[in-house]
Amino acid sequence: MAKNPLKQLAGETAIYGFSSILARVLNFLFVPIYTRMLTQVQYGVVTEFMAYIAILQVVLVLGLETGCFRFANKEGEDPRKVYSGALLTVFGLNLAFLACMVAFSAPISSALGYEGYRSLVIYVAAILFCDSITAILFAKLRQEHKAVKFAVFKTVKILTETAANLVLFFWYPAHAFLGGLLSPAPDFTYPIFAILVSCVLCLLLFIPDILHLRLVWDGPVVKRMLLYSLPLMVAALPGVANDLVDRVLFRYFDTSSEAWRASLGVYQAAVKLAVIMNLFIQMFRYAAEPFFFQRARDKGSKELYAVVMEYFTAFCGLVFVGVIAYIDVISLLLGRDFRVGIGIVPIMLLSYMLLGMLFNVSMWYKLSGKTNMAVWITLAGLVVTIVVNVLFMPRYSYWASAFAHLASYLVMFILSAALGAKYYPIHYNWKRLGAFFLLMGLTYAAIYFIDLRAGEATLVKLAVNTLLVGAYGASAWLLLRRRPIPAV
Repeated sequence: MAKNPLKQLAGETAIYGFSSILARVLNFLFVPIYTRMLTQVQYGVVTEFMAYIAILQVVLVLGLETGCFRFANKEGEDPRKVYSGALLTVFGLNLAFLACMVAFSAPISSALGYEGYRSLVIYVAAILFCDSITAILFAKLRQEHKAVKFAVFKTVKILTETAANLVLFFWYPAHAFLGGLLSPAPDFTYPIFAILVSCVLCLLLFIPDILHLRLVWDGPVVKRMLLYSLPLMVAALPGVANDLVDRVLFRYFDTSSEAWRASLGVYQAAVKLAVIMNLFIQMFRYAAEPFFFQRARDKGSKELYAVVMEYFTAFCGLVFVGVIAYIDVISLLLGRDFRVGIGIVPIMLLSYMLLGMLFNVSMWYKLSGKTNMAVWITLAGLVVTIVVNVLFMPRYSYWASAFAHLASYLVMFILSAALGAKYYPIHYNWKRLGAFFLLMGLTYAAIYFIDLRAGEATLVKLAVNTLLVGAYGASAWLLLRRRPIPAV
């Protein structure tokens, strides 16, 4: 294990990945339900509120997840005080936020154009309260390499959300016993309420861990963590906003101001088909972030990081060509009204791949402590996203959003790689990384050519595409074999 640290990373990635895979797969399997039982407009509303949740969660966690990794591994720091301080800080902030949202839920819902749905604002605030607290507790499990417990808790949460969705969509409408809390007919409140149920249960699962931690407050420790973490939060905010701001911009810049929610629903459904790429990136990040910090002092760690990038890029390329090869079959998961957006799937796959590569090259500012640099990199990406959407969304709708993601991640990747080469040089093999992209391009071109000749999905077409995917995988593996894994 010590001679091949990539095995440790791969093993933990697989365990973390189980819960992530389960979440994404079940979420993906609900897409046929959402896109058949909800209208384009209703699915657009769900997408809008999920964007608010994702953006606000970054603020309400204060970047303390990464801060805990940094200080729990730092000599002279007490890990118990680190996690206690982080947990108490996040709890206090989120309790205040929840109280404000409950008090002003009616005017907030009216301002958003959802008068009469004040309960939806309260659901969102309660979700954020539970998720922000458990984010610190999940970080503690990752720090302690308790990947199995992490996966079990995540799995319970996921299965609870799944069960709640099934009950709400297929059983509740016939009974409707919750009065004014939920509509008697399936609508956009159902998916949000299902998430709330799962978040509350997950928080309850962590009560023994909270009691065992024996919370203590150490002001100087919290201050040091916040000085390190707040720049990461500020940097992550435009990063998350960069991922989700287009969902908000649909309200103002879509080609049809009357039907923007429908366009947003179609866009989100198409983005869901790129979930496999995003899934791998998420599971990789869970294991890779603590792995990078713990290996930072090892001899040859930078060479190891470069090798990780190559394996990561090669596998992402396999995901890309695999989804493209079977896109005709995968698209059948969407309701008929939502399939008009299928053309943006390759763009989103490539965008997510660049996002994952960006995570690798951006570790330099976390490892070197120059977290303030992250703010400028992510702000540059956010500017690109907003400019592309504002200029082109009025004419091209969700196509503009897809290309805005691609342009933004590419700009951030270039900036981060260039600054990393100056402040924390890691000798990535750019020629080999470029070779993976060349292989991807050639495979995609061959699949596209076959699609033009064969038309709709047939067994022969799928068989040929499978051979092309296998050819990419074999070629990528041959390239990887030329780079030995360093012992650290």
